[in-house]
Amino acid sequence: MSQMMDKSAESPDEDRVSLKSTGKTPTHGAVKETLGMIQTLRKSFRRATEKSPLASGGKGSKVTPETEADSTELGSQTPRSPSPSSGSPKNSPLKRIGSFFPKKEEDDTDGASQKHLKRSKTDPNMARFDTIMRKGASFRQSLRLGSNKKNKTCREEALVLSEEKKEGKEEEEEEEEEVCEEVEESYTLPELPHTPLSVMQINKLIEMEVLEEAHLNLLAMRHEFQQECERCGEDSPMELAKKEKDLNLLYGELRNKVNTIVRNSNSLPSRNKGLLVLVARIIQEEERRAEEPGGLPSSWMEAWSEAVAEGVRVKVEHVHLEQMEQNKSWLAVHLGLLGKAIVDDLESVKRDLRWSYPPSFKVFSTYVESYHRVVGRHLKKVEQQATEQKDLYALLDWIINRYKSERIMGSLSLQPDMKDESADLKLEDDFLQQLKDKYCCRVKEDMRLSLVRVTELENEDVWRDSKPPKKDEEFLSSPFHMDIWTKVKGNVQNSGLIDAQLEQKVIISCFEELKQFPKRFEAEFRRRCSALRPQPLWTEYQITYINSFTALQQHMEEYRDACPGGEEGFRKEVKWLIVRLIQDLEDQFKEDVKPYLRRMMTRKWMTDDDDFKQLHRRTEQLSEHCALIRPPHVQGFASRLHYHVVKEYIGQLMKSNYSCKNRKHEKAASKIRGQWGALRDLFVDMESSHEWLYPVGDDLSDIITQKNKADIKNHLQPLVEHYPDFSKKHLVAVLYFRGVLRGREHQLILRRLAELKRKQGSADGHKSRVLFGDMQVTVNTDCLSNLPLSCLSFLLPDN
Repeated sequence: MSQMMDKSAESPDEDRVSLKSTGKTPTHGAVKETLGMIQTLRKSFRRATEKSPLASGGKGSKVTPETEADSTELGSQTPRSPSPSSGSPKNSPLKRIGSFFPKKEEDDTDGASQKHLKRSKTDPNMARFDTIMRKGASFRQSLRLGSNKKNKTCREEALVLSEEKKEGKEEEEEEEEEVCEEVEESYTLPELPHTPLSVMQINKLIEMEVLEEAHLNLLAMRHEFQQECERCGEDSPMELAKKEKDLNLLYGELRNKVNTIVRNSNSLPSRNKGLLVLVARIIQEEERRAEEPGGLPSSWMEAWSEAVAEGVRVKVEHVHLEQMEQNKSWLAVHLGLLGKAIVDDLESVKRDLRWSYPPSFKVFSTYVESYHRVVGRHLKKVEQQATEQKDLYALLDWIINRYKSERIMGSLSLQPDMKDESADLKLEDDFLQQLKDKYCCRVKEDMRLSLVRVTELENEDVWRDSKPPKKDEEFLSSPFHMDIWTKVKGNVQNSGLIDAQLEQKVIISCFEELKQFPKRFEAEFRRRCSALRPQPLWTEYQITYINSFTALQQHMEEYRDACPGGEEGFRKEVKWLIVRLIQDLEDQFKEDVKPYLRRMMTRKWMTDDDDFKQLHRRTEQLSEHCALIRPPHVQGFASRLHYHVVKEYIGQLMKSNYSCKNRKHEKAASKIRGQWGALRDLFVDMESSHEWLYPVGDDLSDIITQKNKADIKNHLQPLVEHYPDFSKKHLVAVLYFRGVLRGREHQLILRRLAELKRKQGSADGHKSRVLFGDMQVTVNTDCLSNLPLSCLSFLLPDN
């Protein structure tokens, strides 16, 4: 570390500056809050400025350096200054302000420099240094307004305060106006000392925040260095290198101190804000001298902006952030507190802080830009901790909606300063897209977990204890379709508040999981409830899930336009699930009635009604089940079973199991008509769409009931018209049941059928109405054995 500098016998040249205009430098923050001595200081500052012969210059002028020729003659001249007394340490307004600011309690950079800088006991500037330090200490003591010590300084300040109060309200109003008065862009640089203080002394001034005196001595030291460089040329002696090293060290300390003051300016008490006036002037002066040797190579304005951003970062990092384990709403709470901290800080900048800087610093804009960048980086770190869907949504909503809203950057308290400022966060290029993708993945995963939970709840509430399902508007239904729909609708609506692109992705994510749900649910249902088959409870469960999945598919239709592919895929899966469930119901019913239908049109049937009663009871249960099925599946279900019962009931006539003899055909016809009417009424109640099946029982009864065989041929036409697929083999089977086995009348009846079929011709076009064509016909070999060979040709299928 450098030793104390030896001073040359000759007085160094001093910097000379020309002032275009003189502006007032209002002292805000701590200066306002001091007592009478500070107010007296302000008045003397104004008087000194008003007396300055340069005070009439144009506003906004900058300090400009003299030519090098003038600088070399400085040793024999007295430097120009704003007023005759402004160059002296006692009367310079900026010196008085700088020398009375208090020392900070802590500074990270001071400790290291103290280890290397030493004070010279023989320094001729020690008296001047002690005077500066005493003034600084006195002023710092005057700022300790909250202290409980009743020292002599406080008593003196109280006396001064009481005298100042006598000046009346006009002086107070003037002081208040000064607080909001903007700092002039131009300024007057005080005279540089003829002999700068030692390195140790300058460092001490920086440490004690006597910034103006420290900077002026540093400029004087820098001027000496420049003169020595010019004298030495390219030959650089050790002393010159040593002085350059000292300059770099001191400038580094000064910048660290300036950065610390700027960083803490909006966090520490108001006493620190008064230093910002001097900080701004130091930055301006160093920016003006940036090309001169001896200073720091990097920009002071950039360093100031970085210090502002560092202060903002500290503010943001200190916003309370709980752990997810402590509070489920940890991120939402943190973002709310963060928004409030941003608004409060920018209000403080707008209200107080910006008045300590010249307009060129654009203080409010710099703080706003710093918040955009710092908050963007902070959210990147917070996002890594967010794993839940609600937390990711809160983050997206805060970034896209809340940050720019009237709650934060659009706050009324920040207007109109925010009118020309951007309200957008500075985020990494792909951060927002990655966040949206992460949110969609989380939506998909949560959707899958929700669907798994739906199946688990169905097992816990219904299947495990074999509880009967509940009814909704007289239809069996499970509420899970509403739960799923509500879940999807909430996800879609919330994402739509972010943007349309996210809404589209969320819909797709939901359908990707919904598409897998029907098969998974069906597999779990069959695994847990297969033991109930063929109990009525099994049928009720099937009807329940036919209704529930139908309702769910109808809910999802509202997203057909938004996601046609996803909706179609889900609809197909639901359709095939419902088809399988309905097919199970149909197969179960067919299996139940199969033994009863098989015994129709037999000898037992003629004398016993038990089989038909069982058939009727099962069909009644079917009708009751149909009443529990929601449209549109109920009509198709009832119609298919209606066709099955008709085909199987009438089909027994085609099997030639029984022939009515001894005039039993009338009883058989009456029985068929009565049973057919009972079955027809049930299917009418079920709203079967196969009305064309209703006449077949009556048409056949009319044929069977005829007393005279010759009259049968007169009752064939209705049957042929209603059922074009009724053929000769079917008629032969009906005649066998009637007891007409052979003879001339038998052949006449068959001929009549052939005539009717020829006349009908194109009536075979009703291919959708196939009844007899699906029936199996059994030829009775006993009756054929008594017929001549020529008669067999009438019974061949081709005839």
